[in-house]
Amino acid sequence: MSTMNTVGRPTAPNQVQTKPATLTGGRGLLQNEALIFEGDGWGKTGVDLPEPKTDGSDLGDLVRKDPIGLPGLSEPETMRHYVRLSQKNHAIDLAIYPLGSCTMKHNPRLNEKMARLPGFSDIHPLQPISTVQGALELMDTLAHWLKTLTGMPAVALSPKAGAHGELCGLMAIRAAHEASGQHEKRRKVLVPTSAHGTNPATAAFVGYSVVEVAQTEDGRVDVADLASKLGDDVAAIMVTNPNTCGLFERDILEISRLTHEAGAYFYCDGANFNAIVGRVRPGDLGVDAMHINLHKTFSTPHGGGGPGAGPVVLSEALAPFAPAPWVVHDDGGYRLIEREEDEAEQAFGRLCAFQGQMGMYTRALSYMMSHGADGLRQVAEDAVLNANYIKARLSDLMSAAFPDGPCMHEALFDDEWLKGTDITTLDFAKAMIDEGFHPMTMYFPLVVHGAMLIEPTETESKAELDRFIEAMRALAGAAKAGDVDRFKGAPFHAPLKRLDETRAARSPVLRWTAPEGSNKAA
Repeated sequence: MSTMNTVGRPTAPNQVQTKPATLTGGRGLLQNEALIFEGDGWGKTGVDLPEPKTDGSDLGDLVRKDPIGLPGLSEPETMRHYVRLSQKNHAIDLAIYPLGSCTMKHNPRLNEKMARLPGFSDIHPLQPISTVQGALELMDTLAHWLKTLTGMPAVALSPKAGAHGELCGLMAIRAAHEASGQHEKRRKVLVPTSAHGTNPATAAFVGYSVVEVAQTEDGRVDVADLASKLGDDVAAIMVTNPNTCGLFERDILEISRLTHEAGAYFYCDGANFNAIVGRVRPGDLGVDAMHINLHKTFSTPHGGGGPGAGPVVLSEALAPFAPAPWVVHDDGGYRLIEREEDEAEQAFGRLCAFQGQMGMYTRALSYMMSHGADGLRQVAEDAVLNANYIKARLSDLMSAAFPDGPCMHEALFDDEWLKGTDITTLDFAKAMIDEGFHPMTMYFPLVVHGAMLIEPTETESKAELDRFIEAMRALAGAAKAGDVDRFKGAPFHAPLKRLDETRAARSPVLRWTAPEGSNKAA
């Protein structure tokens, strides 16, 4: 008879569980890989180049006098280096990536193929308009469907990400107040306590003072508190819907009505639009401006340093103040409206040098067109279904932060169920790494103590969700059974062990230096 030491893994009763450290630092199929600066190859190059015909004397002071400080690698060495590094990282192509509030979902390879078509990937923003008609048509088509899906009359494509989109929306709001002569007295922006941290940061960056709006016990905006703080000194409110607790704001129409009665604008953080796309149009809820994270809702790649894309849809009241450029289609074909033209005289300016991220536009439109209207509706339905499935399967062992009623796209748990175990949210998350899963979002939103925010997204199958859930249940059972050692030292099986996070934050090492006595360049 065998026992189970981890989910689905049989172990003989007398098998020794402790594993000796390897002699090389490698572990099975996982190779130990040093930093590229710590390897050999400082006296070679992986490419044969012809001897230069000149001595470089015409370069003056620009001639290199010291070693360049980069190792030389052959093609096999280069490939192996990066493959080995990739094995040390979690990836959406490896397993579920349950980060709440981030929507880490599969990026269809069809989108990548479309983005690599020469007419989109090889163009330059300074080409004559007549030579990029197809690209402009794609941008115009994407803009059309973003407006259709949100029920908004205008969209600015150029913002590069969510926070950049927030900046766009608030600058349009500021421009509208300046045009009406109210900017000097409307200096406040109201933001709920559960908002993304970028919301108050963006408002402050634009020059507004931030006023916090309370949250109700069931995780939603306190409408009474909002009403008491609205006045003729408020420029806008910023509300995320569905919100950061994974809940739909039931009073959204009342929030909109009160905001507009006070003469303010309603900015909606659209980070979670994937939970309602195809089912709810934000324009019908009274939203004046909303950014759309293309990497969250429309599957363009998320993270890795960019490029990002966060288009902003605008209401009729804010449309005249949209930043340039934008695409128009007339008898002469497609063209760009720039700030200096009469048609953009009220635009508040530009947000980037050119037109935004063409690769992200191509990927997003590919996703839309391959899904169709019914498919996009199913995106929202499956995202919500998957999150509620996780909430239902874990709520008997873990404490849901807001147990009453369904959640939207993400399930939120607190650390109440860990009381008395001497195990923290961080300990639990580190133990997940040993089971082969990336941890969920920890300690956010801040309004929930010890928060564990799980977003499965719509691209995970039931089989993968069950695999994740069984691992979570096994870990929760171990925590409640008092197996503290499993958690306090975790992760034990990761390439690197747990850092001293306090020391890492206070004394970060931001530059690699060669070991003492080494002849390698720094």
